[in-house]
Amino acid sequence: MPDRAPQPVDRQLPTDEARDLISLVRDIAQREIAPNAAEEEDAGRFPRQVFALLSESGLLGLPYDADYGGGEQPYEVYLQVLEELAAARLTVGLGVSVHTLASYALAAYGTKEQQIEHLPAMLGGGLLGAYCLSEPASGSDAASLRTRAVRAGDDWVITGTKAWITHGGVADFYTVMARTGEEGPRGITAFLVPADAEGLSAAVPEKKMGLKGSPTAQIHLDGVRVSDARRLGDEGQGFAIALSALDSGRLGIAACAIGVAQAALDEAVSYAVERRQFGKPIADFQGLRFMLADMATQIEAGRALYLTAARLRDAGLPFAKQAAMAKLHCTDTAMRVTTDAVQVLGGYGYTADFPAERYMREAKVLQIVEGTNQIQRMVIARHLAGPEGR
Repeated sequence: MPDRAPQPVDRQLPTDEARDLISLVRDIAQREIAPNAAEEEDAGRFPRQVFALLSESGLLGLPYDADYGGGEQPYEVYLQVLEELAAARLTVGLGVSVHTLASYALAAYGTKEQQIEHLPAMLGGGLLGAYCLSEPASGSDAASLRTRAVRAGDDWVITGTKAWITHGGVADFYTVMARTGEEGPRGITAFLVPADAEGLSAAVPEKKMGLKGSPTAQIHLDGVRVSDARRLGDEGQGFAIALSALDSGRLGIAACAIGVAQAALDEAVSYAVERRQFGKPIADFQGLRFMLADMATQIEAGRALYLTAARLRDAGLPFAKQAAMAKLHCTDTAMRVTTDAVQVLGGYGYTADFPAERYMREAKVLQIVEGTNQIQRMVIARHLAGPEGR
């Protein structure tokens, strides 16, 4: 393995508090996450103890209100924390992003009473969340979901199956989108469902090409009964809540992608400086130097793009277009950079002795989750040219 340690990313942070936060995250990443990442990913082990540590350290509720246990950090800072975590292990960075996504509906649309009752445990009490929108027959076409919630007095009875659920089977709560009315997006409502609800179960996790430590599973809801006090927002508002959550969630995926890409670049540079051929380090060959330069430039461009979108969000300005652009560009960048990192390492890059092949396998899923990159292009085009079929 290369001995040359990568240099930390030089971050432009808005406050001393943010700089201290990044230092804390780097310390946790180096001590508690990175050393076990390869072994645990290979074994498919979910690092629940790491998420407990992150919760204790105040890192599971960073963008949310301090009154409920959140960190009240701007997205500009929160996303850079995600990037640091994902660079150490994508299972952890993505897991924090998904937990933040699952907490969004309650934090943004819940009543004061709901927030007081549930948010402290979700943001700093050790709980872990999952977000349930997709189904076996409705992925990109999420508005056609079939899971149904039926009124039963003061309760709702939810029946259906959710698919591709990150943290499926290990989460403590699920934010579930279910149909309560007419077909289409206006008939969907959001619910906060506890993992121990009777009738809720998880299927065997999917067998994936990468991200093996993060369980992805179907969630079955067989007559799950929840009180109306666990409905989030108004009836029929669920799809709007889901899309609003995804705008922010896509920024989380973008930051995670840049984290993976940065880790791959660091590995490639370290190897290229140490590896000698024809009597000199391979980093001295112009063809390879140009490859490393292109990788670094793509990463910096992606980081700037997601931070620009984050700053728009922090300022209360529209950012959906920029979020889609960031998700598209950063995840495509991660795929290119990790593929090039494998090439830099040559035959060694194709072996599990080095992390480059793991980064490449993990990068692929980031082009798919929380809206495929084809969907991102549709979103961007609608902002540019209006809706299709006008």
